[in-house]
Amino acid sequence: MRLPLAVAAGTLNSKQLFARNARSLARNARLRGALSHCKRVPGTLDGQPSRPSGRKGTCMLYNAYEMQRSLLAGASAMANFGSEWLQNPANPLAYNGFSPLLASGLDVFAHASAPRGKPAFGFDHTIVDGKDVAVTEEIVLRKPFGQLKRFRRHGVADGQPKLLIVAPMSGHYATLLRGTVERMLPKHDVYITDWRDAKLVPLEDGLFDLDDYIDYVIEFLETIGPGAHMLAVCQPSVPAYAAAAIMSADGNPARPRTLTMMGGPLDTREAPTQVNTVATQRPHSWFEQNVIQTVPFLYPGGGRRVYPGFLQLTGFMAMNLGNHLISHWTMFKHLVQGDEDSADATKAFYDEYRSVCDMDAEFYLQTIDVVFQQHLLPKGEMTHRGRLIDLGAITDVGLLAVEGEKDDISGLGQTKAALTMSKGLPKSFKKYYMAKGVGHYGIFNGRRWREVIAPVVEDWIAKHAA
Repeated sequence: MRLPLAVAAGTLNSKQLFARNARSLARNARLRGALSHCKRVPGTLDGQPSRPSGRKGTCMLYNAYEMQRSLLAGASAMANFGSEWLQNPANPLAYNGFSPLLASGLDVFAHASAPRGKPAFGFDHTIVDGKDVAVTEEIVLRKPFGQLKRFRRHGVADGQPKLLIVAPMSGHYATLLRGTVERMLPKHDVYITDWRDAKLVPLEDGLFDLDDYIDYVIEFLETIGPGAHMLAVCQPSVPAYAAAAIMSADGNPARPRTLTMMGGPLDTREAPTQVNTVATQRPHSWFEQNVIQTVPFLYPGGGRRVYPGFLQLTGFMAMNLGNHLISHWTMFKHLVQGDEDSADATKAFYDEYRSVCDMDAEFYLQTIDVVFQQHLLPKGEMTHRGRLIDLGAITDVGLLAVEGEKDDISGLGQTKAALTMSKGLPKSFKKYYMAKGVGHYGIFNGRRWREVIAPVVEDWIAKHAA
């Protein structure tokens, strides 16, 4: 096994090596459990009936979705063909007044029903010190459930701050943070956690839960090396904060110099939103029995229990259904008017928004329980591998909490609570910023992010770079 850079350089002491070995042993034990499970009689686990995977309903919904997706893929292709045919100059029917309306309607349907996979970041250049430089993607570390990706800027001298952007594992791919990465590239050596779709992870690779997420973040930071900064968007604020506390308690030299938490559910008791209410008004068993599905065997991860991305997307769409309907109606009008640029902008947003992936059931259920129902982190009761997480151990990591005034996912005060939890951190290492008039997605994407919020993050990193 390749040693991380910090170990290879001899910068980890025996205490840190012991902690790292303990994490490795835990992962190996879980892997052996997964492998032995694959050899047992289906429907049993350690001689006992397996949990929801033995229920027929856990497969039926996913199979029904796959059937619908296949049917809509064909319908999308036919609608796209019809739209292009009605706009073809060689078609006499293209010149009557009704054709633009019908072609635009078919175009909207074709786009809405098209199947989607993992989008690309698509960066090939950026501007550094007024110069255009080439950018390529590099996989620094590859793990079963995710990889550490670096955006290498060619011809740029070392010395700029290293920044690890921790992407949410919440149903969307890391490309949801494309705008975040693009804005930080000119002044930072950017890395990102590129999480994998759980339905593509074979069962023999084991399970993945909140403890594993924290382990991944720690290992990614150790791979980048000492002196890095960390930026967590939304859900990963909790495991990133926990990782910073564990690394601080261990005296790990690779602990981040700063941790920026943006719209994160650190304490969901503060200003509960509709998302928080849904998570608390039902018992934990309800989520396990109703939203956990089994991946069909047409995928590499067949048989894995997951929270499907299509359920997450349905929930988010339902929260703001009126806004989504208005967006598609506006796109239809732009197409009729021949305003292709405006229509393409809407299409680009929904191409990303509708590209979803599955989460391992263990991670989803543990997050519901620990973060949203029991609030273990703000209570000081959250553990990692059986070890109590001591937030007071954070004494030299600059914490920046960023919230949006109109955030309907993580309410005001939920992220700011992290500054209160770190009782051992001097005030000079704490900062809070509330972006006025900004919703959840506006915190890390769009004009407000680029022009207002990003400069605050850059200044905070620069202040603690030395």
